[in-house]
Amino acid sequence: MIDVLFLGTGGGAPTSRRNLSSVILKFKGRKILVDCGEGTQLSMKIAKTGFKDIDIICISHCHGDHIIGFPGILSTIGNSGRTDPLTIIGPRDIIRVVKGLTVITPYLPYELNIIENPVAQLSFNIIKENLKLESDGELLINTLEVNHSIPCIAYNFIIKRKAKFNSEKAVRENIPKKLWSILQKGQCVNYEGKLYSPNMVLGEEREGIKISFVTDTTPIDSLIPFIEGSDMLICEGTYGKDDDIDKAIKNKHMTFSQAATLAYRGHVKELILTHFGVAMENPEEFIGFARNIFENSYVGKDRMIKSLKFN
Repeated sequence: MIDVLFLGTGGGAPTSRRNLSSVILKFKGRKILVDCGEGTQLSMKIAKTGFKDIDIICISHCHGDHIIGFPGILSTIGNSGRTDPLTIIGPRDIIRVVKGLTVITPYLPYELNIIENPVAQLSFNIIKENLKLESDGELLINTLEVNHSIPCIAYNFIIKRKAKFNSEKAVRENIPKKLWSILQKGQCVNYEGKLYSPNMVLGEEREGIKISFVTDTTPIDSLIPFIEGSDMLICEGTYGKDDDIDKAIKNKHMTFSQAATLAYRGHVKELILTHFGVAMENPEEFIGFARNIFENSYVGKDRMIKSLKFN
């Protein structure tokens, strides 16, 4: 299971109703922070969620409404007692920007591992209570460069589901019972001169959970296969009305209808709209524009929590 906590659903500037862009994904007690706009810390405190267990921070791009809360978050994570390395993932220029922002946080008690504009899939496993890069991990992160005024990337997060233990297969393969639990954990065993592998006792890999995060872009065609089949698509809806399409094109953002069209074409299960423009006082007024195209569309709200479970 994975919990999705929306910390900030605003775009451009904070309002009395909304903080700026930020989402937390909570997986097996570990956290991934996606974007870190102004008010992220405060929203976390109101939501009563901790800082120490944030292992990865993913930044979509380096406009202030997505990263201005970054230095404060790093400091608070340090003050919470974290000493394990923290992974930062971001677009082109993220290394330069992080170096600039951390001038005011020079004494962090943990190391920053920065991954700039990854072109290959990233794989993570929980090792000693920390999500760390490792081949064939159970958490996969993919990125896609999108179309904004500065380098910007979309993300998808895939939580793999381990294959089910098959006792009949284990018996058929004459696997010693003392090895079953080890093999079930995905570990190979060399026993009495023979190598035993997990696939000797496991069935087919089961369907996992996929969450896609898309913000600050026009609806480019390459997003369709990228978000394909997502259990949840978190997508910007800077403009609610179809009449605002010219503004969306000019500023390289999306309307509710454009986000819903992406969701429909990508065969996602659920669309959560976010990154609402400052002028949009009540996004619910415009949800009909999205639902006319993709029925399972919803408005994101600050500190809303959604839980996704394996089928």
